[in-house]
Amino acid sequence: MSSTSPKIYALHENTEWFPPFARAFEAEGLEVEEWLLTDGVLDLDSVPPEGIFWSRISASSHTRDHGLSKDYARAVLSWLEAHGRRTVNGRRILELEMSKVDQLTALRAAGIDTPRTVAAVGRDSILAAAKEFPAPFITKHNQGGKGLGVRKFESHGELADYVSGPDFEEPADGITLIQEFINAAEPFITRVEIVGSEFIYAIRADTARGGFQLCPADACAIDPSTGKPIMPPGATIAPDEDTQLFSLREGFDHPIIGKYLEFAKRMGLEVCGIEFMETADGRILTYDVNTNTNYNAVVEAAAPRSAPRALAQYLKGVGA
Repeated sequence: MSSTSPKIYALHENTEWFPPFARAFEAEGLEVEEWLLTDGVLDLDSVPPEGIFWSRISASSHTRDHGLSKDYARAVLSWLEAHGRRTVNGRRILELEMSKVDQLTALRAAGIDTPRTVAAVGRDSILAAAKEFPAPFITKHNQGGKGLGVRKFESHGELADYVSGPDFEEPADGITLIQEFINAAEPFITRVEIVGSEFIYAIRADTARGGFQLCPADACAIDPSTGKPIMPPGATIAPDEDTQLFSLREGFDHPIIGKYLEFAKRMGLEVCGIEFMETADGRILTYDVNTNTNYNAVVEAAAPRSAPRALAQYLKGVGA
């Protein structure tokens, strides 16, 4: 390891997602310590170590029995920043990760078009929030990730049955979003990967087979109990072991990239993947900001530049 590079502390909660980053850090000669924010002790009278603190806490951490990670990360990042430590995707960005309302309002303030959305606070408010939406429409959890709570409804009656029924999924923060259903020009979404104010590449994700659950990490694709590909909610074609949901969107060069770079700069967002859909009526609608972005092995093999290596190089430069 280099003696001149700062030590990197990786704040996260899911070890299954970390190997691609560990390999990239090793290739760049960086010293990295994983700090798992699942539970622990934080002495507020202590002084943090020197180094760069990169946070990649996920909004879906509670689905892995890590329900304490969000608030533990809030405490740790507040402590680090109070001591002047350099955080990457720090305290403010954690809030962006945890709230789609936060993401959508920030995107709209930056002049980026988003789907029509209404937030229902509490289960009893969902039907009232959906009244102005023509069917079909979708619901999703405000604290999302992994397609949490994303369902398509063909009628308001169907929604009423769901809300009052035993299959209702309670959001982690009690906020359900009602959102317009987007008729896509083609059955895919695009995810733009950004590291340190640079566009790295864009990926294309197959929504026919991927549905609403479009996590690009290899660990997301296989059911750990059966070893078989997962049939995600919203998918219309069953995936098989030979089908790749993700591919490099080669030659992608669109003005939306510049808008995303400006948005990231405005928010202080240093590492992210931003997702949009091209609609049948010619709009580009941005609907998700991933601040703990994962990278897909198939895309990485085809890409002209490795995103984990770009991240490692960026973190090396942050402390230079």
